[in-house]
Amino acid sequence: MLWVDKHRPTQLDKLDFHPELTQQLKRMTSEEAVGNMSHLLFYGPSGAGKKTRVMALLREIYGPGVEKMKVEVRNFKFKSNNVELTFIGSNYHIELNPSDVGPYRDREVAQEVIKEIAQSHAPSTAAGGLFKVIVLNEVDKMSRDAQAALRRTMEKYTSSCRFVLVCNNACKVIEPVRSRCIAIRVPAPAKGDVKKVLQAVCNKERTPLPEGLAERVAVAANRNMRRALLMVEACKVKQSNLSEDQEVEVADWERFVGIIANNVLEEQTPQRLLQVRAQVYELLSACIPPEMVMQRLTMELLKKLDDSLKPEVLLCAAFYEHRLNLGSKPIFHIEAFVAKVMAAYKKWSIEFMEMMDD
Repeated sequence: MLWVDKHRPTQLDKLDFHPELTQQLKRMTSEEAVGNMSHLLFYGPSGAGKKTRVMALLREIYGPGVEKMKVEVRNFKFKSNNVELTFIGSNYHIELNPSDVGPYRDREVAQEVIKEIAQSHAPSTAAGGLFKVIVLNEVDKMSRDAQAALRRTMEKYTSSCRFVLVCNNACKVIEPVRSRCIAIRVPAPAKGDVKKVLQAVCNKERTPLPEGLAERVAVAANRNMRRALLMVEACKVKQSNLSEDQEVEVADWERFVGIIANNVLEEQTPQRLLQVRAQVYELLSACIPPEMVMQRLTMELLKKLDDSLKPEVLLCAAFYEHRLNLGSKPIFHIEAFVAKVMAAYKKWSIEFMEMMDD
């Protein structure tokens, strides 16, 4: 089992950072408040601990039985198409990701599947038998139509169900859904918190973690706790005794994005654009999220570009990332971004050479 799963806190009292947020969740699960608990919206950056806090919250309400989860795969028929959905749940809650079925079918999931779950699953005897919890992941990736359908379902089944929505960006959740939830922001942990958790996990694994290595991992992880733990475990796999000057392991796809950035700036031709398109498509085929590819590629390009070009590249990145979120073919928008950067860099290179000649 990976360290990130093995040492995941399961109780609110055992959470390592954001104590003020922990106290807020404890007040919500008190005997006086739990009966009036509203729908919840947890939002914050990846690796901040949103899902960990959701599961700790459910355990505080229902007890250890919420950890006895099972995976269920069910087929649903919409018109002429069959859709396969994976559920993870216990006797007290059900967890699913509506955006897994794609941007065109998530509305049907919100209308039919979630409605069926809300109708067919009776409230548990725990917590006074008041409600059952439905946890929806990546709500910000659902289409607007699906979110509108979700709003109607939330209103209709408030008496028997509570919805816990989890997302990275609350701005991508429509206002009618946000207004029906208590929004709980889970900020990224500070660098000191990351180092403290890394030291605690390594102590449990009886693996001394040098201070210098912990510092470099915390910086490289960019305040992402999950990523930091995976990095330390990768270092441990590579070298059983961690050393002060050990190299921090970086994901292969991130190195590959660095190669793509070099290819973009080495040559600006249609042939090179086709080569870069194939490399980007290889990343997407390996299930790397297109948003992460776009962000990482932008950061790698900014490291290598002249300061006068950076504002234009950032503007292009923002424009095409927005188009990426609205569209359904990520490769088109990432390729358009690369082509725009190539054109801007080619123009800058020609102007720079002319200026040098003068």
